[in-house]
Amino acid sequence: MKFRLKMLLGATAAVLATAFTAHAETVLKWAHVYETSEPFHTESVWAAEEIGKRTEGRYKIDVFPASQLGKEADLNQGLKLGTVDIIISGSSFAAREYAPIGVTYYPYTFRDPAHLIAYTKSDVFKRLAQGYEEASGNHIVAVTYYGTRHTTSNKPIAKCADMAGLKIRVPDVPAYLAMPRSCGANTTPIAFAEVYLALQNGTVEAQENPLTTIEAKKFYEVQKHIVLTGHIVDHLNTLISKSLWAQLSDADKQIFTEVMQQAAERSTNIIAEREQALVATFKERGIDVAEVDKSDFEKTVMEKAAMEDFGYVKADWEAIRAVK
Repeated sequence: MKFRLKMLLGATAAVLATAFTAHAETVLKWAHVYETSEPFHTESVWAAEEIGKRTEGRYKIDVFPASQLGKEADLNQGLKLGTVDIIISGSSFAAREYAPIGVTYYPYTFRDPAHLIAYTKSDVFKRLAQGYEEASGNHIVAVTYYGTRHTTSNKPIAKCADMAGLKIRVPDVPAYLAMPRSCGANTTPIAFAEVYLALQNGTVEAQENPLTTIEAKKFYEVQKHIVLTGHIVDHLNTLISKSLWAQLSDADKQIFTEVMQQAAERSTNIIAEREQALVATFKERGIDVAEVDKSDFEKTVMEKAAMEDFGYVKADWEAIRAVK
């Protein structure tokens, strides 16, 4: 009888422990628009699992890739509404809440990826990130190098003036339009999913994206020239919603921050390595990959696209340029 009672009490305790564990687990949604093969996804999955381990299962994070929970604008809205807890998104969307943070999209702000990463550790970044957090409530926990944006075209381009009259697809974001418009190109906003077909049928003659995107989307199949304009060193932010950040303990904030910054660094290294290899790969495929005098493009942009017109503060830009 005593043995049965012990067994019953033991079973009850096990059930209660299981119920308590299930109750203690917090399930979070982490969403982005990138494909499952891209490091922005694979490293997010790693981070989600790592946070689960370091918090001893108190947080279970489900990662939703490839716009499963909506387009990038939807995800930013979801962060406000509480329908998603963590997202990866560009500063062009953060600039909708706090315009000055978008200054990083002004052409030729960064010298190279190393300059971008140095900026993310600088006082000017901390100040801009704080301005965004005060405006939106959301917390920027990590920054990932997305790639350096270059131009592909059906005609050779050696200098800025060679883009005059060129029909080019550019994302419908003011700062992205600055370089091509300053050089006299005719910009056309076409949905990203339709760019390949638009290039193929001649609706547009050119587009701009990082080499990794040019490879992934096979734009090289319908473009004869890759022009290394390097006009924007692009990045993505890992954002935590206001409500989630507020509920995390200081210890958990440290865990989330450390892991997400590790994931960002891992992604950054993968992208940088892929970019270096792709120049040779494109040349082997017979694509014309051309260097250009970036100073010619930069000079024209500075003359024709005042950064104040985009809501940026020149002092911020100068501080970023001074980061070593």
